[in-house]
Amino acid sequence: MKKISLISLTLFIICCNSDQNNMIVSGNVDGLRKGTIYLQKEIDSTIVSLDSLKIRGNSNFKLNTIIDEPDIYYLYLDKEDGDSLNDIITFFGNKGEININTMLSTFDSSYEISGSKNSELLREYFSIIRKYNLQNLDLLEIFYNAQITDNQKRIDSVNERLENLIKRKYLYSLNFSITNAQNEISPYIAVSQIPDANKDLLRKVYDTLPENIKVSKYGKVLMELSLD
Repeated sequence: MKKISLISLTLFIICCNSDQNNMIVSGNVDGLRKGTIYLQKEIDSTIVSLDSLKIRGNSNFKLNTIIDEPDIYYLYLDKEDGDSLNDIITFFGNKGEININTMLSTFDSSYEISGSKNSELLREYFSIIRKYNLQNLDLLEIFYNAQITDNQKRIDSVNERLENLIKRKYLYSLNFSITNAQNEISPYIAVSQIPDANKDLLRKVYDTLPENIKVSKYGKVLMELSLD
């Protein structure tokens, strides 16, 4: 009897720990009638599917996985329509429930997410970076046209504006990381967006992190970058 009770207690503890380390990602893809949704993560430079669900009429989904700490995950939609350009939502996963609602036609741009502060911050960051990238494309078009017409004055002017845009983009990323030092998104932005920044600047970001963020996955990577 005692042996049975011990086994039951062990199983109970295991189940409780699994629940505590579980991430549930649920939501709806408005307009989706057929396809497969995957929950993915990069492991050893390879994208691995952790869970998946075939959609046949009902566009609601629910996926789950065990998670050790907040990290980058992907919600990948295979529309199964022969189009190789499928859609991916990049988000910061964490323990607990995360809700993602989006539309089929604008899967990776119109989504709304809740249950993950890091993901909300990540989307805020990318919304600003997207504007910088659009400005960069506009300037590159002007630059190439100036080259075609051999307009050296215009080429020099655009070059200066491109350099200033890059500096502003770097400065925004740096300030964003420092401002949000209490979240795992801070070192992630530093190591993924400005890894080639001046070591002193990377160290400045690292020094603003609280201890629990310093020992996180991206906190450790940032420390290594700032010391190289």
